[in-house]
Amino acid sequence: MKLSVVLITLNEAERLRSTLEAVVWADEIVVLDAGSTDATLEVARRFTDKVVVDADWQGFGVQKNRALALATGDWVLSLDADEVVPPALAQEIRLTLQNPDAEAYAIPRLSSFLGRDMRHSGWWPDEVVRLFRRGTAQFSADLVHERLMVEGEVGRLQQPLHHASFSSLEQVLDKVNRYSSAGAERLAAQGRKASLGTAIGRGLWTFFRTYVLKAGFLDGREGFMLAVSNAQGVYYRYLKLMLLNEKASP
Repeated sequence: MKLSVVLITLNEAERLRSTLEAVVWADEIVVLDAGSTDATLEVARRFTDKVVVDADWQGFGVQKNRALALATGDWVLSLDADEVVPPALAQEIRLTLQNPDAEAYAIPRLSSFLGRDMRHSGWWPDEVVRLFRRGTAQFSADLVHERLMVEGEVGRLQQPLHHASFSSLEQVLDKVNRYSSAGAERLAAQGRKASLGTAIGRGLWTFFRTYVLKAGFLDGREGFMLAVSNAQGVYYRYLKLMLLNEKASP
């Protein structure tokens, strides 16, 4: 079975090398870039000659489907530029594809936050469907938080995918801002409404759910910081939705 590894990128030069080094065993690596201004393209071309630039950004889901269309393998492994396939997972994937019993496979993902692996806070095992037979799945067209829609049975792998989600507070705050804006636009397009009370209430609930119900307190100080950043993301999403509602009203 031929395996294609597919990624989308935008200014990921610092993290991309580790991601690509871990999948050099794959039959094909496809990188679709959204117009990077750093050394992302240079790094990518050291590992594959299948590097394409498409700066017409319409959201993560659309961009990932464009990348998927460039793959030629029988199977596809979709990765983000901050994810690394450890040797144990690579071996499990190779063995699975020798005799697959499903159309797609969910992989447990172990994410780190400011250098700490998060075993609670709702972040573990965080199963993500990333390995699938080409032609049986596509991504939703969501601006953010896209999901893979699979036709057929989904199996499960045991070895985890490593995800270095945030290495600095600057990255955390940048993502809170970008994702809250995209989330507010998506909700506004669905006709959703929000008020200041909505934003405050949902933000507080998100902190309580992450830190208490999901046992984020067991992740130490990073668990507290993650709960706060989650709450901020939700708070600003609904605050921005409120402002979009007001702007759209006559």
